[in-house]
Amino acid sequence: MDQILGNISLLFEFPVVNLKIVIDGVMIGALFALAAYGLALVWGVMNVKNLAQGDFVIAGGYVAWYFSRHGMPPLFGVPLAFVVMWVIGWVVYKLVISRVIERDLFTSLLATFGLAIMMAQIMNLMFGSDTQSIQLKYDTLYFFDGFVDVPIAKLIGVTLASALAIGVILFMKKSRMGQAIRATAQDARAARILGIDTEKVYAFTFSLNAAICGAAGAIIVMVWVIQPFYGISYSIRAFVIVTAAGLGNLPGVIAAGLGIGAAEQYGAHIFGIGYQQAIAVLLLLLVLLYRLIQQRRVRQSLS
Repeated sequence: MDQILGNISLLFEFPVVNLKIVIDGVMIGALFALAAYGLALVWGVMNVKNLAQGDFVIAGGYVAWYFSRHGMPPLFGVPLAFVVMWVIGWVVYKLVISRVIERDLFTSLLATFGLAIMMAQIMNLMFGSDTQSIQLKYDTLYFFDGFVDVPIAKLIGVTLASALAIGVILFMKKSRMGQAIRATAQDARAARILGIDTEKVYAFTFSLNAAICGAAGAIIVMVWVIQPFYGISYSIRAFVIVTAAGLGNLPGVIAAGLGIGAAEQYGAHIFGIGYQQAIAVLLLLLVLLYRLIQQRRVRQSLS
């Protein structure tokens, strides 16, 4: 308890520490938001709660890590992971997801949970259980007499994540497929009547989600570490963000992603790095409780 109180007092005695925590939180929160946006697409368009979301992120990280070991420049791993995970997403959709779209919630959760376990075990067999990362040889920027450090590698990662997010947003707004995805999300039956091939839309949406996750994983492996069984932590964070922001609320997804990133960094500072994952689980429980209370209030007002 004394250690916790000491960590809290440090935030007030040295306000610059708050700046460092917020900067670190924003950097990792941007990647959380990127993965969560892919989940929001699948959830909103197909009504599938993908419990393997984080495993797609880790798989993308391993794609970038594997090819970097064979001489490929690390930054090229982002577009490569995007393409490779797109193909994997399409295969997974055809073999698994297409069979559970019209099923009940429990069936889709069970199918994606099994998919998550299978992907984690495959990555464990292929790459081993050790943590891996790509070491980028970039300098670190220091501010406020060295109290705040910002690795250039993380700045590059945030820039790449922002560019990808902007690209996806423009695609969804300007392209015909993006318009078809939004129409299907609003009313799939009406979209079919209007001539939209919803099966093609579903396959494209899930492949795009896997590709976004792959790119996010390729960025993560350059600035943090990956391990075959780390996927669940990213899945939990994605569910927290989407549940808090709501489907189709892109500004909310971004804000929630940055918020959970900052909250985890504060939790790690106050309680210790070992409690960082617990913060994400606690936030998920709080968000679910808040949504439950909201639903009860709506039902009471309607009755």
